[in-house]
Amino acid sequence: MASALAQDFDVRRYAFDTRLQPLADFSELTFAGEGSALSTSLRSLTERFYGRPIGGVLLLTDGNGTDLPDEDWKSMPPVYPVVLGDAEELADISVSRVSVSQTNFEAAPVTLLAEISGRGLQDRTVIVRVLDEAGKEIERRAIERLTDDQPLAQSFQIRPEKPGLSFYTVQATLEGEEALLPPTSETPSGYEASGKNASADDSAAESSAAENNAIAESRAARRSAEATLANNRRLVVVDRGGGPYRVLYVSGRPNWEFKFLRRALTEDDEVELVGLVRIAKREPKFTFRNRAGERSNPIFRGFENKDEQTEQYDEPVLLRLGIEQREELRAGFPKSADELFAYHALVIDDLEAEFFRQDQLSLIQQFVSQRGGGLLMLGGRESFVKGEWARTPVGDLLPVYVDRGEPAPPETEYRLHLTREGWLQPWVRVRATEQEEAKRLAEMPGFRTVNFARAIKPGASVLASVESPDGRQQPALAVQSFGRGRAAALLIGDLWRWNMRRPEQTESDLEKSWRQTVRWLVADVPKRVEIETRQSETNGDLQRLTVRVRDERYEPLDNATVKIVVTTPDNRQIEIAAEPSDESAGEYVTTFASRVPGPYRATVTAVAADGSEVGSREAGWTYEPATDEFRTLAPNRPLLERIARETGGEVIPLNRLSAFVNDLPNRKIPVEEAWTYPLWHTWTLFAFAIGCLVGEWGLRRWKGLP
Repeated sequence: MASALAQDFDVRRYAFDTRLQPLADFSELTFAGEGSALSTSLRSLTERFYGRPIGGVLLLTDGNGTDLPDEDWKSMPPVYPVVLGDAEELADISVSRVSVSQTNFEAAPVTLLAEISGRGLQDRTVIVRVLDEAGKEIERRAIERLTDDQPLAQSFQIRPEKPGLSFYTVQATLEGEEALLPPTSETPSGYEASGKNASADDSAAESSAAENNAIAESRAARRSAEATLANNRRLVVVDRGGGPYRVLYVSGRPNWEFKFLRRALTEDDEVELVGLVRIAKREPKFTFRNRAGERSNPIFRGFENKDEQTEQYDEPVLLRLGIEQREELRAGFPKSADELFAYHALVIDDLEAEFFRQDQLSLIQQFVSQRGGGLLMLGGRESFVKGEWARTPVGDLLPVYVDRGEPAPPETEYRLHLTREGWLQPWVRVRATEQEEAKRLAEMPGFRTVNFARAIKPGASVLASVESPDGRQQPALAVQSFGRGRAAALLIGDLWRWNMRRPEQTESDLEKSWRQTVRWLVADVPKRVEIETRQSETNGDLQRLTVRVRDERYEPLDNATVKIVVTTPDNRQIEIAAEPSDESAGEYVTTFASRVPGPYRATVTAVAADGSEVGSREAGWTYEPATDEFRTLAPNRPLLERIARETGGEVIPLNRLSAFVNDLPNRKIPVEEAWTYPLWHTWTLFAFAIGCLVGEWGLRRWKGLP
């Protein structure tokens, strides 16, 4: 074929896997690549021969590229795809895609959505399993029948046993063939076909591993009814964050809400609750004759510890609970950003705005908008309207208007209901199913302390409402985003009644709700060091790592030293440095080329210009070239037909390839030829110049100028 084309055309031979490579002869093909960069290769040919006469590109492929962005095929020369492969009689199961969604729903915080495709299974049962990093089976599910070329979505709800980074495997096999796949700790069959992309230091090791994997795949394929086992599993990374998260609770008086909130969070290892509870308000300062020289609040009378600071007459008496250091919150509520920004969320309960100074109110607003923290205001007696929070920086960020509201009638019970938006939020629900949640809401007691708000603000969402006996409804739980953070208003002041009707020896729904609410508050709170991983669209081997570093006030930090240690699937540690980005301040970028299939972990450490450590963060990604390459065995005819149609080419069946080559010299092929012609030799330019001269002469004569 190539010899026949060479008689009339200048033929250039190329092969492509993850990149385009020139060939002297097609006998050099090894078929050992780990990908099919179809779009990238065609674009490279277009750029390489730009401005030169190209009769066309004869493309031999099955159309299943591993890099298929939204390409503009019309700018390419004519492409004549030759469709290779026919999967009509091949039996195969493929895990085509796995996505992860995380929620703050305590029973099932992580949902894995897997798409299982099959062909030629002849009504055989397919077993789908979810495995952890150690190969332990988390969940097993049987699918009775898969329809050809119709992906079936399977949802798995799991709860990771540890915080931080975890890897899970979703695999699908025919019933009785689960043992044919290697353990998850080993490289799956067919994953590493060659060491051609490896460096000189590890090429021998990877070549040996490739031979072993090829042998293992060959043996497994003989025993399996499937055409290949390389696409039967996919790895997925789950990042549950890195705690502990610190939550500051500030209350105007001891109450039941703090009791149940504190009890609930003791069961959450990732959340630390720090309490600042006012047990006595400030008192006017008097000097009594029999108490001459006494300046401290009389509540401390009888305590002789002179080293312990005590509140004065004109200061409120505060109780600190759950502090880590002796000096923490000794001066009361934080007065500086460094002190307040150390927390991830703030809960204000039954406290008037007058308790805070003006600079502290502005600091709380900065905590939400700039630091990205979470704020929750509870509906106590001194909250919202009665606390006079209107016209304050905190009142501006609340999701409800607190300038005025109707007083609650005494001894009126209000029933709680979830709104449509509330049903869609996993952290608002407590039970696993809709029927159980509806039953829980029906059995909840009535609440008597409700703070009424005039209305919700634009952009806010009401997730729960309360209804009075006469049918009037008022917002009970409203949320909104504010800057980088989020704010919530829980307008019920006696939520503790929920726990009063709980049967003995049963799990507390109130405590579970508190844990989910706090988790929602701290879920998206940024850290001083964050890392984002993204796979390159043009090269599946490359992973772009973007690190964002912030200072103590959570402003972008420049001039930092950012080091990343990548742990590969074969337990090697590679250290790379991230360079400052030209796009935004405080951003550092680098790339990493994945070579060994499997899970990758990256630990980033940032050091400020003065040598102080800013923080560290961990991220992960997966590299599965064989799974992407063999995600389907059927040729992608629609894509090849689109490429041929938009480029002016034609799809060539394999059995008509010789006839097409023989007929090609007789076809009308556009010939492009570049010409260089002086601009001054065109008559239009000459006429334009003469017209300008005549026009100037006429204008001057009309104005009486010489």
